[in-house]
Amino acid sequence: MSDTLIAALLGLLEGLTEFIPVSSTGHLLLAGHFLGFESAGKTFEVVIQLGALLALLVVYAAKLAQVFGTLHKDPASQRFVISVVLAFLPAALIGVLAHDFIKTVLFESPRLIAIMLILGGVVLLVVDKITPPPVVHDAAAMPFRKALIIGFCQCVAMVPGVSRSGATIVGALLLGVDKRAAAEFSFFLSLPTMAAAVGYDLLKNRDVLDFTAWSQIGVGFVVAFVAGMLVVRGLLDFVSRSGFAMFGWWRIILGSLALGALYLGH
Repeated sequence: MSDTLIAALLGLLEGLTEFIPVSSTGHLLLAGHFLGFESAGKTFEVVIQLGALLALLVVYAAKLAQVFGTLHKDPASQRFVISVVLAFLPAALIGVLAHDFIKTVLFESPRLIAIMLILGGVVLLVVDKITPPPVVHDAAAMPFRKALIIGFCQCVAMVPGVSRSGATIVGALLLGVDKRAAAEFSFFLSLPTMAAAVGYDLLKNRDVLDFTAWSQIGVGFVVAFVAGMLVVRGLLDFVSRSGFAMFGWWRIILGSLALGALYLGH
């Protein structure tokens, strides 16, 4: 398989999985493992995340412009920004403290990723059935206490294969947030979380970053952007109608196949 085709495939995986509860990191790491692909300092894997992040910014550009344009005078905009900041803080703190352990130990275990995919899939299936009646229907009006708890849930996703969006969505559902609002709050929370994570990764790995493969990085970035746009535009309506069970089954199937392949490989 050519390097360009691998770059496109990984960009597609990143864009399709970043905002749904299936673990984009798990998909990328498993795909890289089985394809024999690895970039110095994870440069490729880090940079293509910016493609997915840009997709989210484009889709929500009008909403974000309205919020920040009225932030100085509108209590609703202020409340929205504070709720996202509160949810972001736990991961920011723990991510800095545990960064080296996460990247050098947890990210080097395809078996752990596969197991987390399966366990996370089971959790999604169960939570999709037992969620309490929703009391929060607007992601922009998330109560501060619930936002902070969702932020702590997000920290679980530092284990690769758990899924950042999966952890935040499950936390929100159990707190009485409806499915659409849970997914949308996860979108908004991903903006500071992804930006901080990518920036910190680039800073920590600045001495070993390899930007020589610009064509591969460019292909992965563009494909991740386009795929991310499609997912962000369609996901909220889908989960409102169908819930999250499909993603749970996908995780279980993929994790089981990965475990089987790893077992046969040894």
